Amino acid sequence: MSPTTLFNRRHFTQTTGSAAIITAATTLRAQQKADSNETLRIGLVGCGGRGTGAASQALAAEYNGKIVAMADVDLKQIEGSINSLSQKFPDRIDVKDDKKFIGIDAYQKLIDSGVDVVLLASPPGFRPLHLQAAVDAGKHIFCEKPMAVDTIGYHMAMAAVEKAKQKKLNLVAGFCWRYSTSRIEAFKRLLDGDIGKVTSILATYHTGPVKPMPAASGRTPEMSDVEWQVRNWYNFSWLSGDSIVEQAVHSVDKICWAMGDKPPMSCIATGGRQIKAEDGNIFDHFHAAYEWENGIYCHLANRQIKGCQGHNQDVIRGEKGALIIGKGGAPFIDGAKRWRFKGEEKNMYDLEHEALFNAIRKGEVINDGDRMMLSTLVGIMGREAAYTGQLLTWDQMLACTQDLAPDNLKWTDSFKPTPMPMPGVTKFQLPEPKKPEDQGKEKKGA
Repeated sequence: MSPTTLFNRRHFTQTTGSAAIITAATTLRAQQKADSNETLRIGLVGCGGRGTGAASQALAAEYNGKIVAMADVDLKQIEGSINSLSQKFPDRIDVKDDKKFIGIDAYQKLIDSGVDVVLLASPPGFRPLHLQAAVDAGKHIFCEKPMAVDTIGYHMAMAAVEKAKQKKLNLVAGFCWRYSTSRIEAFKRLLDGDIGKVTSILATYHTGPVKPMPAASGRTPEMSDVEWQVRNWYNFSWLSGDSIVEQAVHSVDKICWAMGDKPPMSCIATGGRQIKAEDGNIFDHFHAAYEWENGIYCHLANRQIKGCQGHNQDVIRGEKGALIIGKGGAPFIDGAKRWRFKGEEKNMYDLEHEALFNAIRKGEVINDGDRMMLSTLVGIMGREAAYTGQLLTWDQMLACTQDLAPDNLKWTDSFKPTPMPMPGVTKFQLPEPKKPEDQGKEKKGA
């Protein structure tokens, strides 16, 4: 089955309605410079804590913007987000009842509602479809990380990135460290050679559980499989991508940044689950060893287990020194060119939204697509290497046909996700090899 066929099967919609028609005027408007007096209409998809935070940061960054539409599977989430945002921005939350869109297909209704900018902050399993729809409609986009949870989603989102470039749409990624004042200076020094050639990296992301799986007794009899899983999305790989993709992907992104945003050659990893849960299919710890050119190994370790040592640090060693980045501390270089960041550290969440809205106002274009998709797939690569117990190559990742989600998903559906992975048993999904007769047809141009 070709990737294109698989893409067409990825429909997380509640109904089978046709896609919105994109007019030439819509595309033109997205490319034009926004007049300083023009109010930018902002729509939020996914109204949980991260989505509400993104909306707050967007309003703080954009002096003349309003939240005019919200989409979520739960009206309570929308109302809670409105109440929270209204306390800080009482005159800039203007979400009428007919602009509160509910359901799995709510994202499309929001995109079609006349917004100028879309903030994508739903569970990551839905991100590729939401990103594709927003780009097709010619919207400027803030896209929270990660951008996919499987390889089919990666290719779908990557196609949207390329289309966004063609349409000259702004696409800013939620890899917030890329907008950190201190990290920008630190990585500039690294890439300029202040520690010499990178020889190794150790990145850790050890925390407690982010969203522990509740007991099955919390599920009401009328609650469908899909509703139960979406409400507990972090614990299901088809929705979160697991912790290495959903949370520790920030560390993956910094590794990729240090390696010049080039893909690794291969990855071998371990992982598993120590804390029992009645439901869900994610690991609570990983260790991935990525190999880049010239035998350079970059290690990522992440864990989400209560009572363990918390540790979030990046140690990037080079031939002439090391760059050390620790959570909450100023980055520093220990080596021939000693350095410590002493400038003003602005809020990186604010800065990424400032970059987006400044570009819209100036008629400029930012597209974080290539690097955001690289880091997303590198995270998926580490997860799959751990799930399967196999050494995986980058070419295998690009050829992989993994599709974790069901087709034509409905809120009331029954759906059994993939079982808890078992290294050595869980298989890596590659296309079936072509038959000799099919290869012959290709050579003949059939």
